[in-house]
Amino acid sequence: MKRLHVHVAVEDLSRSISFYSTLFGSTPGVVKDDYAKWMLDDPRVNFAISSRATGAAGLDHLGIQVDSDEELAELAGRLKAAGERTRDQQAATCCYAKSDKSWVDDPSGLRWETFHTFGEATVFGEDVATVTTVAANACCAAA
Repeated sequence: MKRLHVHVAVEDLSRSISFYSTLFGSTPGVVKDDYAKWMLDDPRVNFAISSRATGAAGLDHLGIQVDSDEELAELAGRLKAAGERTRDQQAATCCYAKSDKSWVDDPSGLRWETFHTFGEATVFGEDVATVTTVAANACCAAA
């Protein structure tokens, strides 16, 4: 099953947690000093906010979270078939989780991430040398 992922860069994490908790009618399932995440079923979305993004406050990236490596391979194949170059990561540490990922830019330059999460991590993220160009500005990519 697939779940839409939205990551928003925020200036004030506490105020944003309060705002989105009220909007969604629930508190985040994950809260760190620089990050919060809601795994909602209505709407079915993985909604994350962080104060770590390198750009201005606002939309950082969109994504699709999948439940298996097979679904991830299928989505990455669709991106490649659409003529877009993907940037793949294996066992990436990002947003306090371990995931395999595939990144791409849409024709307008909006970053999309497809990913399969298979574990938790104790740190927000780490530099990943295999990430290049467009994904380099994403929340968990190499600087």
